Amino acid sequence: MANESMAREDAELDDDEGLSLLDLAIPLAEHWKLLVIGPLLAGLVALGITYLIAPTFTARTVFLPPQQQQSAAASALSSLGALSGLVGAAANIKSPADQYVALMQSATVSDRIIDRFGLMKVYDDKYRFEARKDLAKNVQISIGKKDGLISVEVDDHSPQRAADMANRYVDELRDMTSHLALTEAQQRRVFFEAQLRQTRDRLTQAQQALQASGFNPGALKAEPKAAADSYARMRAEVTAAEVRLQTMRRSLADTSPEVQQQLAQLDALRAQLGKVEATTPSDGGPDYISKYRQFKYEETLFDLFSRQYEMAKLDESREGALIQVVDAAMPPEHKSKPKRALVALGSILGSFLVLAVFVLIQQRWRLARAIPETAEKIAQLRAAIGRPR
Repeated sequence: MANESMAREDAELDDDEGLSLLDLAIPLAEHWKLLVIGPLLAGLVALGITYLIAPTFTARTVFLPPQQQQSAAASALSSLGALSGLVGAAANIKSPADQYVALMQSATVSDRIIDRFGLMKVYDDKYRFEARKDLAKNVQISIGKKDGLISVEVDDHSPQRAADMANRYVDELRDMTSHLALTEAQQRRVFFEAQLRQTRDRLTQAQQALQASGFNPGALKAEPKAAADSYARMRAEVTAAEVRLQTMRRSLADTSPEVQQQLAQLDALRAQLGKVEATTPSDGGPDYISKYRQFKYEETLFDLFSRQYEMAKLDESREGALIQVVDAAMPPEHKSKPKRALVALGSILGSFLVLAVFVLIQQRWRLARAIPETAEKIAQLRAAIGRPR
C-alpha cells in the first residue's frame, strides 16, 4: 500500500509539474547497458551491410560554355539599316548557361547516353522512361554561381564508365549545339539562310518573268534600258528603209540598181533587227517596266542577304567550337558511396534515440499502471481488445 501510495503521489506530481530531468535520467541510467550495447550492435550491423552494397564512384568534368560575342552581333545588325528590326529579337538570350544545362538534361541526350552505354541493362530497367529516371538520379549538372562554369557529376558502380559518361555529356552538347541555333551568331546565320533561300527563288521567278517579255539570259548581262533603246533605233531604221523602197518603186522598176541596192540594205537591216529582237522585248510597255523593277529589287536584296549570311557564318565559326573543357573526367580512384563511417555513426545515434524513447515510455507505462484508476482503465482496454489481464 505504501508503494502504491508513493507511485500515485509521483504520478500526480508529474501530472501537475511535468517530468523533471532527474525523472528522465533515472530510467535511462537503470537501462544503460541496453542504451550502450544496443546502439553499438546496430552500428556494427549497419557497417557490415555497407560492405554488401556495391560501391559507387563519382566522376566529374568541368567546362566553360560558349561565350556570345555581343559586340560582333551589334556591328552586323547595324549594317542592316532598316532590316535590323527583323532579327533584333535574336540577341535576347538571358542565360545561355541555363540553356546548355537544359540541353544536357533533355530526353534526346539522355536517350543517346542510355543507348551508348547500355544503361537499360546496367540499371535493370524494362522501359526507357525508367532508365531516364535512374540516369537523372545518378547525374548532377550544375552551374557555378561565381565562376559560371558548368560541372557534370556522374555516379556509377564502374569508375571507368562514370568518367566516360561525364565526358560524353560534353561531346553530346557539342554535337547538339552544332545543329541548333543557340548563340546570337547561329540565330543570325539561320535567319539569313532562310531569307537567302526565299530571295533566290523569287529572283529566279523574276528573271524568268523578265525573259518571257523578250529578254534572254544574254541580254540580262547588259543594262535592259540600253538594249531596249538599241532595239527601238534599229526598228526605226527598218521602217525608214521600207518607206524609201516604196517611194523608189513608184518611179523605178524593181530591176533597177537603185531599187536592188535599197532591197539589199533593207534585208541587212531586217537581219540585224531579227538579232536584236532575240535579245530585246517587242515593246517597252508598263508590263516590262514592272518586271524589270521587280528583278532589280530581288537582285539587290539577294546581294544584301548574301553578305550578311557570310558574316554570320564567319561569326559562328569563331564561337561555335568554344566549349572549353577545364577539367576532363578521369576514372575516380576512391568510392564516393556508401560512406561507411557516416552510416555507422548515424545508425548508432538513431538506435540510441529509439531505445531511449522506448525506455521512457516503458517507465511511464509502469507508473501509470500503479494508479488504481489508470489500472482499471487499462484493464477495460485490454478486455475491449480481447486480451486477458
